[in-house]
Amino acid sequence: MKRNRGVFRLSGKGETLSMAVTVSLINMKGGVGKTTIASQLAYAASDDGLKVLAIDLDPQSNLSQSMMGPRDYVDHLKNNRPTVAQILEEYIPPGGDLGSPRPIDLADVMVKNPGPWRYLEGGALDLIPSRLELSRTLRNPTGKERRLARSLTQVSDQYDLIIIDCAPTDSILTDVAYFASRYVIVPVKPEFMATIGLPLLARSIQAFQAENDDHKIEIAGLIINYSSSYSEGPEGRRSITDVEEEARKRGWQIFSHRLDYSASYPAAAREGTPIDQTPYAREPVRDKFAKLKGEILEKLGIERRTP
Repeated sequence: MKRNRGVFRLSGKGETLSMAVTVSLINMKGGVGKTTIASQLAYAASDDGLKVLAIDLDPQSNLSQSMMGPRDYVDHLKNNRPTVAQILEEYIPPGGDLGSPRPIDLADVMVKNPGPWRYLEGGALDLIPSRLELSRTLRNPTGKERRLARSLTQVSDQYDLIIIDCAPTDSILTDVAYFASRYVIVPVKPEFMATIGLPLLARSIQAFQAENDDHKIEIAGLIINYSSSYSEGPEGRRSITDVEEEARKRGWQIFSHRLDYSASYPAAAREGTPIDQTPYAREPVRDKFAKLKGEILEKLGIERRTP
């Protein structure tokens, strides 16, 4: 198997099949910047000419709201459009023009070029949104772990990169992400108890692989995210030391490029814009994210397609 230009190439009988690289952003601790990094990475990768699919696997739906914008997202819910929840249930319930349930078609769930990404040509960035009702799948999780992975087989040859934004808990939704993913990226905020979610994540992945030894999944790296102006103080420095020790103990890489605190990131999330188009975002902020993006894509074996 040879990896090239961001896709897995499976060759046999003279045919070549391209498959996307799928990465989940996970930390068992909330408030570390998973959604911010997921949305900004999705845009930056698509701006490099890659075909990107972003998936919101968090019932809080922050990625959906950020990428679609509040108005479009509310309209999506009001119109009872399907979300990732219907993928896990494997059907669209009756309502509106539907007099009875019907099978789910992944095309029905896709939001093409959401929000400010509409201007992109060729459908370079798509979204599978979420909604609060996704939490209901936790009540009856049996048999749902592989449904997203199976659905993605319908479209994996249409994308270079698939990014999954995950909830900060170890649940059936985490297993859903594991089955769909080849890599995991772990955002970490340098603050008190910064490492609390890392042992939980390690045990979660170990338990998953013990039960599914044919499925290869690995930590691509940890991202230090200074998402608060307090992160650069003494407590932040101590926390980074703790994170480095935890990563060293487990053999995990920490990406060398870190995200500095900037009010431009919450502004970008609020406005649903990429960081390099967010008003008043300083050049160093844009440059640092661009370098982090390049490091991530290199780690995943993905080459940019634009000159």
